[in-house]
Amino acid sequence: GLIAWSKARKTFQLNKFPLSVEDDDKIGLYSYKVQSTITSRLANTMIQAKMVNNAKRSQHIVFDVQVPKGAFIDNFTMDVNGITFTSKIREKSEARKMYSQAKAKGKAAGIVRSNALDMENFQTEVNVPPGTRIQFELHYHEMIRRKLSSYEHIISVKPGRLAKHMEVDVRIIEPQGLRYVHVPNSLGDHFDGITTISKGEKKAHVSFKPTMAQQRKCPTCSSTAVDGNFVVQYDVNRETTGGELEIFNGYFIHFFAPENLDPLPKNILFVIDVSGSMWGLKMKQTIEAMKAILSELRAADQFSLIDFNHNVRCWRNNLVSATPAQVEDAKKYIQTIHPNGGTNINEALLRATFILNEAQNLGMLDPNSVSMIVLVSDGDPTVGELKLTTIQKNVKQSIKDEFSLFCLGIGFDVDYDFLQRIATDNRGMAQRIFGNQETSAQMKNFYNQVSTPLLKKIQFNYPQESVSDVTQSSFHNYFGGSEIVVAGKVDTENLQHLESVVTATAANAELVMETLRDVEELDGFMKKDKYADPDFTKKLWAYLTVNQMLAERNTAPTAALKRNITKSILQMSLDHHIVTPFTSMLIENAEKDEIMLADQPKDPRRGCCPGQCLSLSITLALILFSFFCWKNDFDNDPHFIIYLPKSQRNICFNINSDPGKILNLVSDPATGVVVNGQLVGAKKTENKKLNTYFGKIGFYFKNKGLKVEITTGTITLKDGSYGITLTWSDTGLLISVKKESNVTITVGEEMSFMVLLHRVWKNHPVNVDFLGIYIPPENQFSPEAHGLIGQFASEPEVYIHHQRPGQDPGKPQATMEVKGNKLTVTRGLQKDYRTDRVLGTDVQCWFVHNSGKGFIDGHYKDYLVPHLYSFLKKP
Repeated sequence: GLIAWSKARKTFQLNKFPLSVEDDDKIGLYSYKVQSTITSRLANTMIQAKMVNNAKRSQHIVFDVQVPKGAFIDNFTMDVNGITFTSKIREKSEARKMYSQAKAKGKAAGIVRSNALDMENFQTEVNVPPGTRIQFELHYHEMIRRKLSSYEHIISVKPGRLAKHMEVDVRIIEPQGLRYVHVPNSLGDHFDGITTISKGEKKAHVSFKPTMAQQRKCPTCSSTAVDGNFVVQYDVNRETTGGELEIFNGYFIHFFAPENLDPLPKNILFVIDVSGSMWGLKMKQTIEAMKAILSELRAADQFSLIDFNHNVRCWRNNLVSATPAQVEDAKKYIQTIHPNGGTNINEALLRATFILNEAQNLGMLDPNSVSMIVLVSDGDPTVGELKLTTIQKNVKQSIKDEFSLFCLGIGFDVDYDFLQRIATDNRGMAQRIFGNQETSAQMKNFYNQVSTPLLKKIQFNYPQESVSDVTQSSFHNYFGGSEIVVAGKVDTENLQHLESVVTATAANAELVMETLRDVEELDGFMKKDKYADPDFTKKLWAYLTVNQMLAERNTAPTAALKRNITKSILQMSLDHHIVTPFTSMLIENAEKDEIMLADQPKDPRRGCCPGQCLSLSITLALILFSFFCWKNDFDNDPHFIIYLPKSQRNICFNINSDPGKILNLVSDPATGVVVNGQLVGAKKTENKKLNTYFGKIGFYFKNKGLKVEITTGTITLKDGSYGITLTWSDTGLLISVKKESNVTITVGEEMSFMVLLHRVWKNHPVNVDFLGIYIPPENQFSPEAHGLIGQFASEPEVYIHHQRPGQDPGKPQATMEVKGNKLTVTRGLQKDYRTDRVLGTDVQCWFVHNSGKGFIDGHYKDYLVPHLYSFLKKP
């Protein structure tokens, strides 16, 4: 996991802006350089930053770069005032042992799971004295895969500040010849016309060198506009249907991407999660994407739709032809979906396989057609079979050998590792997509990758006596716009030509495609080009082999087989000097008395990694509509308490989120009222858990042009350009401050809000000062009001029944029916601190688990907002 640094302090991250104005120019970035060379789809990338500490005191400098997921980091060097740190790859436990014996002082490194799509962060932090010059240099390589008829090379360029010298330099060497090279304007219109492209027959050079003035966000700005991905797209010429064989330095690579073939008909089942967590933007975007996807089905295709929450529904119980009438009917059906309830993935997938199996048994499937299931889900199973390994086994047993399963995981609550395993296990692939405005485009993009099957049952054959260690050579499907790549070792000493024979099933025929290549054909070309990587064939073979082993390990049926595969991956990682899940990078000085350690993260689901950097599960303190809840002994999470006047009940729930996140509590566009709360963390974790509380609450009264910000230190009123700041020891006018106790905001006769201050002993090792908020049920919000609290202004019907003993004798359980969901709730006591701020008053309530899932609309992450005064976006 990430090596976490313990002291809270000001850090300067290369991908973030400096935290305060006074330090703006104290760390100088005098060079930021990216060099990338692509040799036959193998991209070697180097990112280098040169910095200097101009401050009069020691500073922490952070080198933080995004690396594509799946790329292999192979080298890192660092130079601090002439002292050089170099890297080596070691087995994980051995590396940790060496690290524990000589930890570098004031330095740390790690590879961290990033919340950016398809990216991981490599981070290094160094504490350097005044005047120190420091240079960081990271190297990684990856195979660029062809998608939608294009190779796309993505380089993250986030220097975080203006660089005196900035350069992104990309060279492409493709022996097959370049069809086109294109650089989209991915960094924004700001950089129009700055990139230069020179393209020859087999080589191209792309250069991006903005001056310091061009980097500025505006002519007088001190911040940089360079913040995003630099993208290069290209494709190569293809002459033979049997693919291109490239042989060099004892390895062969076979690139196979035939074109001009008729598509095979497909039988496709869309399985869509419509549980409560899909509420809002995710569902809206999914519906939009599905309507577009259905429109693209071909007349020869057959399809159906399954939507599931705790129940499973079928639009049609069997496959139907994609006629215009059926497609229209399916679109209307999708439009009526309203997400609610739990998630029964097992039942939904088994229903889908049953429909396909039955169609096959009844002879309804064209023998040349391709059958697939596309699962769209945003979370783990909560109903039915919950054990992921059992679901995987059930699907594997019920799905026929010729069917494929593709999985789309929306957002970061889904166990993406599981989706990858179940897809790979059933001849498919998985992709994670964000639950945001881009969801629809990302879903359509994914569908387009699998929408045009051109071949099935593809088998690559080579002379057995001449080749060895060949990577996967039989493939279930080939989709238009993609590319199959096979690699192996070849005995070039005793061989003049290498022959390959590819067999496959096409729409109208069984194909046999032959290719013959001279083993020395590339030698002259490679030796002449000083930029081409002479190890490209070896690296591509290793890249494919290691990734194949990782996939095999994921689905290995026995522990013994898993151990053997792990051993092989480890040996490959050490032989080829790459960071994989079983190796670590040791970064050390020449004397070997200062060592840093960088590991690869394992948890594919959270924005972080296991180990010292824990998945921060946190809690909030908040009152809603009625009470503030918090326990003096901190032995349980603070809760939201919702008082429902009609049913005279209190309902509680927790929200687990991260420090710094802002949650929307009330968003009422009709009355122009917003209430948001920003989280602050405890001083340290307890029982591997970091408690959080509201450290800042923002009120925005749009119609009055008034903003109020309340922290544990101050109360600030902003009326246009005029502002006034009060402290908790003041008394105010429009706002009444009860000294060291609470603040009441009154807006006309319609609304009032109370914020309570909770002070803790300032030397307490864990706890911090925090705020609670009370919103009376009498507040006159409009029917449009939403937010974690605002949605309950219109009280939902709640039916609680079937009370029964719980695991804890003092906490009975019951079934609560609300908003179409059936939830298991637990009876318990919470505290109201308004009348007694020290001990509080006990209040009985029913507790809803899983961050209020099923009781609040959608998922709690739908209530995260970017700023303290943001309205909640309409789903």
